[in-house]
Amino acid sequence: MKTWHCIVGLLLITALTLLLEIPSSTWFTSATLSMLLGTAALVYMAVSCLLASRWKVVESMFGGLDRVYETHKWLGVWALVFASYHFVFKANLDEWNSVPILELSKYWTRLVRQLSYIALGLIVLLALNRNIPYSQWRLWHKLSGPLFLIVILHWLSFKSPITLDSPSGIWLVLCCGAGVVAAFYKLVLYPFVARAGEYRVAAVSRDKGALHLTLEPVNKRFDFKAGQFAFLAMQQKGLREPHPFTIASANAANGQIEFVIRGLGDYTKKLCECAEVGMRADIYAPYGRFKRPAQAEQEIWVGAGVGISPFISWLQDPDAKDFDKVTLVYCFNPSRAFPPFETLQTMSAQRGVQCVGNSGGLETLADTLRQAVARGAPDKVHVSFCGPKELLAKVSDLMRANQIPLSNLHNELFVFR
Repeated sequence: MKTWHCIVGLLLITALTLLLEIPSSTWFTSATLSMLLGTAALVYMAVSCLLASRWKVVESMFGGLDRVYETHKWLGVWALVFASYHFVFKANLDEWNSVPILELSKYWTRLVRQLSYIALGLIVLLALNRNIPYSQWRLWHKLSGPLFLIVILHWLSFKSPITLDSPSGIWLVLCCGAGVVAAFYKLVLYPFVARAGEYRVAAVSRDKGALHLTLEPVNKRFDFKAGQFAFLAMQQKGLREPHPFTIASANAANGQIEFVIRGLGDYTKKLCECAEVGMRADIYAPYGRFKRPAQAEQEIWVGAGVGISPFISWLQDPDAKDFDKVTLVYCFNPSRAFPPFETLQTMSAQRGVQCVGNSGGLETLADTLRQAVARGAPDKVHVSFCGPKELLAKVSDLMRANQIPLSNLHNELFVFR
């Protein structure tokens, strides 16, 4: 499922169930549109809570937790857009014979209406603001669940043609019920139910503002597949918030797990500075569906900066094969490359993978794609990418220029927040 599938699908179901409740003569009015968009905003908020639960079934539907969070973000944005229209335009007509599901005084009904809009605005604006320190951002974002209850109260106390036993009412009850359960699970139960295990920092390596972290299990370990990621929460003041990092190692028999982390934000900078051997950490994992394409005649792996992590994991996977058809392109800044290009060359040579460095411009990457197309049909060339979205756009342009179908591009979304 793609993001637009979710957004459009939920809107269509909401519209269909709502229009069954009101006279057809009022369908094409601003009041109906206001009611529809307000109801859709409530559904989007409920589904956003559901997506934030990190349930495996939800991740499977979207093909990876990175896609889930992308959809989660856009549901919030569109919920705010829809709620803005609903807030401005009256969502009621005399022909509807509207009554509230939950009777409140006029004062409280109006107050809840205003608070629900403010709550939604705060949730979305705080979620999209990258200038807020991660620890504070995560704390504020935890309020999404409780604030969602205010929006539900607005629906129940506002006069509308929707009744609980109507198609629209049943649809809203199902969505809101699932959203409340998911929010409760994420806020209260998740640390106890989803914890994969406690780990100890076994080795620390720093270079050029980056960190190579090796951890070993203290009690139970978890199995994962090459290319997946985990949420790392150090048991250290200021570093306790779970943060997602791609696993940069294969599933080892001793249970050790490795991460390559660059200090880009306030959290990662502090982690790179403070990490020491012996520290304990909780790891929530595994997540992600970043896999090698099946039945590809030629594979081009493009890793940029710490986006090289999943490809390091792929290189170390003992069960992987067909490395002779792989070319790894490492896009890096020479002054900040970690791991060094020479280290990656050695790892690639051990598995029979051709490794090339792209340290300035896109000439090397462009040449690699041209050579791949010269060796075979463009539709048999598959590109796997992990890195900033700005570079992803350029990779897409190069694929178009070489007539490689964009459907052959497999990428891990680089930023969650």
